[in-house]
Amino acid sequence: MNYLFVCICFLFSGHNYYLSSSGDDNGDGTKDHPWTTIGRLKAVRLMAGDTVFFRGGEIFEGSLEWKEGPSGTKTHPLVITSYEQGKAVIKAGDGLAIGLYQAKYVEIRNLQLVGSGRKNGNTQNGLVLNACQHIDVDSVEVKGFIKAGVYVYRSDQVTINRVDARENGYAGISVEGAYGKRDCHAVRITDCRAANNPGDPSDLSNHSGNGIVAGYCRKVVIDHCTATNNGWDMPRIGNGPVGIWAYESDSVLIQHCISYRNKTSKGGDDGGGYDLDGGMTHSTIRYCLSYENEGSGFGLFQYAGASPWFDNSIHDCVSQNDGLVSAARAGVFIWNSSRDTGQLRNCRFYNNIIYNTKGAAIHYAVEGEHSGFRFYNNAFIATDSLIKGHRAVTDVFENNHWTGILPDSSFH
Repeated sequence: MNYLFVCICFLFSGHNYYLSSSGDDNGDGTKDHPWTTIGRLKAVRLMAGDTVFFRGGEIFEGSLEWKEGPSGTKTHPLVITSYEQGKAVIKAGDGLAIGLYQAKYVEIRNLQLVGSGRKNGNTQNGLVLNACQHIDVDSVEVKGFIKAGVYVYRSDQVTINRVDARENGYAGISVEGAYGKRDCHAVRITDCRAANNPGDPSDLSNHSGNGIVAGYCRKVVIDHCTATNNGWDMPRIGNGPVGIWAYESDSVLIQHCISYRNKTSKGGDDGGGYDLDGGMTHSTIRYCLSYENEGSGFGLFQYAGASPWFDNSIHDCVSQNDGLVSAARAGVFIWNSSRDTGQLRNCRFYNNIIYNTKGAAIHYAVEGEHSGFRFYNNAFIATDSLIKGHRAVTDVFENNHWTGILPDSSFH
């Protein structure tokens, strides 16, 4: 029995592979005789328990992309990381930096992924996880990609921690599924920063320049993240980007985040701090701060063609001087292009502070039909009309504090 245990441990002990710019591809890949190119590494079949070390502070050109795998196990993950001082740089040029497909139990840590730039020839995402399971990404910087810095697609049990995603096009971090809300789930995004992701110059048909966005997924947590200065160069005029938001998803939790000074297209309706958009269900934004975004601090939106939006909540949050550039001109913006009250229903909005020195607290769009919204224990402070547009007769306001030029006493 002891002999068998030793053999199994040896089988999964894994290999260490080292890469250094001063190495030689004719070496054996050990620390004393490292390889020098990504191409040499890709010739190796990586197995459970293996660790790939790129020498910190050095640049490695090319892309690490696998058509299938590689994979580790729960007790012996595959690790890709840096060694010695600083982060190694994977310089991907016009392509992606790291791409995994159907991989399991992989850890990607302590690296810098760099593309040629969203306007300088890059055509890809930076780090792609496609149909993967049990992936941990930690302490990674990613910039210079026209699409998303980190793109999670049809994957589950993914953790993205301490990622700095900046100077990308579509988004800093994007999570997306393909089949409704079924095939992308259990994703945690924690302690990440999405800054200065201006927009995708190649996409003239839809929004881009988001900080962190999740769509067609379920059970996603976005926790202790920041988003700022995104969306300032989106080519489309119309619907705009948002700092941190989700659409067509179920059971999304956004908490302890800060979203500030995000931008939008001229005349756009979006560009806000946070947004629960079309098709959102059973989701929550709580303990978050939004300030000086060009769009509203909190968007409650339903677009025509989306699945029904219902049973969502926003509580214990703050919006300060949001929405002053976009059509919202308010801390909270309610919009529903389906024009069906049953498509945008049942929202609890409580214990929040909405402070706006130049606009309204709440703006009901002309296309704003909804039902079952309840606002209670909030502080609404605004120097314009506290409410713009017409609230629904089904809206309930209880125990709110109103301070403004034209408060409606019936709401007290």
